[in-house]
Amino acid sequence: MGSGQEISIKDLALMIQQIVGHQGEIIWDNTKPDGTLRKWMDRTQLAQRGYKAKITLAEGITMVYETYKKLC
Repeated sequence: MGSGQEISIKDLALMIQQIVGHQGEIIWDNTKPDGTLRKWMDRTQLAQRGYKAKITLAEGITMVYETYKKLC
């Protein structure tokens, strides 16, 4: 489940780029359709049961990346 915060694909790509230390250019293929503009999930029932994200998206991506580096 998510934290309830919205992020664009571009901002997500830039976040991942920064976390992994990629110095290259991100190339976007503007000839392709944008797809669904928003994919928002209703977290109301989870919040009512006390669920709250314990880490940020950036922290989670960093944790996964660090684990991946150790395994490879």
